[in-house]
Amino acid sequence: MLTIREIDERERWNANLRNLPYAHVLQTWEWGEFKRETGRWMPLRLAFEREGKAVAAASILTRSVGPLKVIYVSKGPALDYADVGLTERVFGELETRADGFGDVWLKIDPDVITATGLPNAPEECIHHVGGGISKMLRRRGWRYSDSQVQFRNTLTIDLRQSEDEILAAMSGNTRRKIRVAAKKGVVIRVASIEDLPLLYQLYQVTGERDKFLIRSFAYYRRAWEQFMRAGLAQALIAEHKGVAIAHVILFHFGSTCWYFYGASANEERERMPNYALQWAAIRWAKAQGYKVYDMWGAPDVFDESDSMWGVYQFKRGFRGKLTRHIGAWDFAARPTLYYIYHQLASRFLGAI
Repeated sequence: MLTIREIDERERWNANLRNLPYAHVLQTWEWGEFKRETGRWMPLRLAFEREGKAVAAASILTRSVGPLKVIYVSKGPALDYADVGLTERVFGELETRADGFGDVWLKIDPDVITATGLPNAPEECIHHVGGGISKMLRRRGWRYSDSQVQFRNTLTIDLRQSEDEILAAMSGNTRRKIRVAAKKGVVIRVASIEDLPLLYQLYQVTGERDKFLIRSFAYYRRAWEQFMRAGLAQALIAEHKGVAIAHVILFHFGSTCWYFYGASANEERERMPNYALQWAAIRWAKAQGYKVYDMWGAPDVFDESDSMWGVYQFKRGFRGKLTRHIGAWDFAARPTLYYIYHQLASRFLGAI
């Protein structure tokens, strides 16, 4: 028998979530509280239990957008998606909750793998669980969403390998640039909360150079500081002669460490600090006992027309496995208003 409980204790929620398949840092207690503080989202945390043990979890964020309500289960729910009966039960509960709110749309985007490798390439491997979940969602009336809030695809490195094996698998050019950084005096250090203004300054420089919008310092300070204090984030800074020239910010939870943020100065880029940082981040994550290093983001279209192509070229030099997920799916409790949702509500969801 499956019991559904609302959890209102941080330690209990994170402990339950941590051991579940597909556990994600965007399902943690801290992420729900961060979205409550910065985006007027209301978190509701549901644990699905069998004989007192959590077998599934969904951190549900709800927000009003005019007359509509939007529900978002960011990178969730977490459960064993090979368990068809459990998956149907969890989806059914989410649908019931959405119906109860009235004019509402529900979005999920769990990291369920549909395939690895490039589409139609010899190395492509189809994952049947992901295909089965997509079919199940369609049968239940869900729609594949054009509004992918988080990245659908990514590159992952198996940290159960030795450091030598991970390094040997990288492209020769990437290994060379890691060595260049060391020869040219790049030093990596662990950042502290006192470094947050510096991290933001470099992030601003990167946003201006690469032409992407960033939010206020207060927004990022709240996110980075809260997760660092909770032991769920770590920043690394690359320096040359004591001057910060680049950084990465890692979020970590369960068995995975994610490369969420990166930035670099306009100067000293020939010293290849970004390559040194990625190698340091991989080694740090492995030393902490994580099994997977997720480089957080790969193109939707695998050619130069995709806006992520340049970043993808950098990332794939580390020879992570290209991992394609089922993506975001929407359940519309009131299908006739679905168009309004796309026009108004999707822009309020926001990526990290």
